[in-house]
Amino acid sequence: MAHSARCGGNPSQLRATFPRAAAGRSTELLVLFHAVNRPHFMHSPRFILSFASSVLLASSFAAEKSLSPKTAGHKPSDGPGITVNPHPHERGNAVAGLKVFRFETFGNEGFWTDAARMPKGMADAKLTPKQALEAGLQVDIEAIEPAMRAAMGKELKTDMSPANAPMLHDPMVTVKLIEANAVAGIVPVDTNGDGKMQIAPAGPDKVGISCAICHTVTDKSVFELPGGGSIGKRIDGLAATTLNVGKLLAVAANSRAFYPNVHADLSPAPTASRAGKKPLNSDSTEADFDAFFTDPELYPVGTFDETQDGNGNPVINTALFRQDLAAPYGTAGEFSKLDDISNGSFTTNLDPTTLVTPEGRAFLKIKAGAAGEKLADEYEKILKATGVTGYPFVKAKMQGKPGELANIVGRRVDEKKLLDMNAYLDALPAPKGAKVEAKLVVQGKKLFETNCTACHNSDQSKFVPPNLVELKNIWPAYQPKVIAKRQPPLSPVQDSPGIFDDKMIIVDASDRRDIRGVALPLLLDLARRTVFLHDASVTGGLDELLDPKRGEDAPHPFYFQDKGERAAVIGFLHSLDTGEDASLSVRPFKPD
Repeated sequence: MAHSARCGGNPSQLRATFPRAAAGRSTELLVLFHAVNRPHFMHSPRFILSFASSVLLASSFAAEKSLSPKTAGHKPSDGPGITVNPHPHERGNAVAGLKVFRFETFGNEGFWTDAARMPKGMADAKLTPKQALEAGLQVDIEAIEPAMRAAMGKELKTDMSPANAPMLHDPMVTVKLIEANAVAGIVPVDTNGDGKMQIAPAGPDKVGISCAICHTVTDKSVFELPGGGSIGKRIDGLAATTLNVGKLLAVAANSRAFYPNVHADLSPAPTASRAGKKPLNSDSTEADFDAFFTDPELYPVGTFDETQDGNGNPVINTALFRQDLAAPYGTAGEFSKLDDISNGSFTTNLDPTTLVTPEGRAFLKIKAGAAGEKLADEYEKILKATGVTGYPFVKAKMQGKPGELANIVGRRVDEKKLLDMNAYLDALPAPKGAKVEAKLVVQGKKLFETNCTACHNSDQSKFVPPNLVELKNIWPAYQPKVIAKRQPPLSPVQDSPGIFDDKMIIVDASDRRDIRGVALPLLLDLARRTVFLHDASVTGGLDELLDPKRGEDAPHPFYFQDKGERAAVIGFLHSLDTGEDASLSVRPFKPD
């Protein structure tokens, strides 16, 4: 589940002259729909049309474009001055919401065990605990029984070789960790109700996925693998920035079951271009799919493709704390309600087989016409060829019409649980800002409030400004070509060379009569990030993001030319928090 990037204002008056730069990897044509990803879950198994996903997040932030803040600023302020949040959502019980966030699958264990066959793939690959950590998975030390905890602790202090750390190289220990509910987001389900946990393929029980897989880390109190996962106490709501989702999907014994999330051949409808990469279809092999998922260019670490659009365009995992401040949700701000994006994640992202139901097909046709129909046809062929039956697996009630934001494929999971999770995600505290020299923070804040607050608040305890930023304003190279007209209020299907807009080609905020653009992110937990923008195109941290060397036509071309000023702004951004007690697992709040 995953969340996303946002920016606002009209910086055209601040434009300066830069050497023109390429707009990124070329993509001639898109494909179907961008799903959500701003604050959300897999999402955000963002179709999340996220979770979490989310998201995405694309986790970027905007400032006024500026070669030098001294000459290209605006009147100092602490933000756009929007005082009324137009997107409030209902809350349930935060304590109950913890269980939903961490452990609820709504039946998707059927998809992950019987369709994708993840447990069988783990067994076939002999996935060890060390390999699981290398893939970025997070292990909850408090869920492990004392004897195993002590033994693992000793091995983690060694060189972790097979000779000195046999448990860490034992695939059966991986199974035991999952059965103990110790691997964040990978949830064992007592399918036969016998009170014992023995997951497939050796046992009768199944494995599903919860929002926590992309939006939980640990405090690293026991162990941290550089560039990978960690072992410690859970910290919910933080983005799993080192999670290698593509590598995990390739482990599944039937990775072809993830077809809607790959670079798909939708001919004769337009098909996305991926730097000479051949798109996949129903005739492509398991090895072809695995090659796609393990290609770091196509599926970077720390990203998740929560969009069932045949575009194969994952977005960075985003945070899910303080979601009361984060609306609207999704990279394009397409969801105004947190529970709607969550429902989209559970009913499409974590069980994409809903897309070949009559309601799912109707949804794809509404969004993408012939391309949507082709995606469903190809996916149904794959499910049949790989022996997948009994779908869809998600446990949800039939509701409304396909395409409605509350039930995009005509289904909605348990309403009480959605609202309980709303309360939990609202109540999760943001982490404390980094410790930065006070003088640098003061300087950076002044620069920020003179150059960036036409879009962003400097006070992160306030809700994110809800306005969307038109793509042309956040990406000067945006030159869309209309591919197809759609029924109002939906905007036309359109695409521009480059990849920054691929998540908005089909899915944007026109469902709720807003513009095609990007949503603003929470400017929190930035010191932990090195990758920015929803397409993960900036990999050198905030220094790269704010450096004019990226060029005037690059996405988010809002810069500080002076290195000292840039360092001050970065220091200020790293220091940001909401001013609350970040040590609380759930912050107190007053009921609405």
